[in-house]
Amino acid sequence: MIKEKKSLKQALLNKRMLVCILTGFASGLPLYLLIQFVPAWLRAGEVDLGTIGLINLVMFPYTWKFVWSPIMDRYTPPFLGRRRGWMFITQLALIGLMSLLALLDPQKDLTTIVVVVSGIAFFSASQDIVIDAYRRELLPDDELGAGNGFSAQAYRIASFVPGSLALILAGIINWETAHLVIAAFMGLGLVTTLFISETTLNIEAPKTMKEAIVEPFKEFFTRNGTQQAMLVLLFLIFYKLGDSMATALETPFFMDMGFSPTEIGSIAKISKTIGAITGTILGGIVMVKLGINRSLWIFGGFQIFSILGYVALSMVGYDYLTLALASGFEYFGVGLGTVALLAFMAKSTDKHFTATQFALLSSIAVIPRTFVSATTGFLIESLGYTMFFLICFVCAIPGMLMLFKIAPWNQKVD
Repeated sequence: MIKEKKSLKQALLNKRMLVCILTGFASGLPLYLLIQFVPAWLRAGEVDLGTIGLINLVMFPYTWKFVWSPIMDRYTPPFLGRRRGWMFITQLALIGLMSLLALLDPQKDLTTIVVVVSGIAFFSASQDIVIDAYRRELLPDDELGAGNGFSAQAYRIASFVPGSLALILAGIINWETAHLVIAAFMGLGLVTTLFISETTLNIEAPKTMKEAIVEPFKEFFTRNGTQQAMLVLLFLIFYKLGDSMATALETPFFMDMGFSPTEIGSIAKISKTIGAITGTILGGIVMVKLGINRSLWIFGGFQIFSILGYVALSMVGYDYLTLALASGFEYFGVGLGTVALLAFMAKSTDKHFTATQFALLSSIAVIPRTFVSATTGFLIESLGYTMFFLICFVCAIPGMLMLFKIAPWNQKVD
């Protein structure tokens, strides 16, 4: 116990932790561009909510990344090594595509925007695959908790760029400049890739594509039986269904409540980040005492009830304090739920197949954000915001009920 605490203190000045922070930032930036900045940009360009909601469908690569993760395990680029080579390729593509958005107009180039955003989603999901694998190979077992914690925080901090800084710049200068600033920040990931080293962990690349594809899936589905494996995958979909729906179009929601991009970028973004970081840190500390099962129950409860903050905001409307409290409370619940779910996913992977199995589990976990969220715009337009958020609350209940089978309160799994 004392050694663990010492290790966490030393981690603050540990080079491996710095790598986790920088790669976590690079991993989070494209996602938050897609889910926070692009919807606001399209809404400002007078694109209807139904269309904005449907654009969530182009994020399907986050759901299907396990399909091509074996390719990134099997083949090594001719430069920088197996992990760094793929990082460089994906990051260079992301910078180019992000910059291209600055040349497009939501009113005139919507089809092209959909294509470019699809490309960003693909290369972002691909970057996640290789960064997750690199981090797992970089960290010794006693630093996995600290390393993933630093990475998760950096991932969230990255949201400040598209969700706060860029929105403020869009309000003060223009949307084109804001796009280029986001692309410039992505360059930090590319520089990191060039300066870090390949991991020294001796993990052999699969010798054949068959080996790269079959073994990870075979192990996962035979470990506790196919029925239990399928139950785990269904749980990953339902556990965060409610909050994924509630946050899918939150930036247009804030704008429709009367808040300007600058107000959203300053008030909501800061509140959300404080809430998420507090939830993540507190969740990590409390989980040591509670264990994974009980954390899933308690944190899931907070995650559900935090949705009611958006119900209140939809009724109150334009009010700074309500915006700050509602968004902060929502992301406090999101932070708690995310910590518990990440721990559960880590427990559900075999260390010999971490890359592909984690790609599978994380792909399944984002299905609500990608496909279910695509319908949110139509639900809002037909039912209104208040009824929509109440539906989000109800949709969060099935995931909690599945805990009776997935993580019984008194079953010790740690």
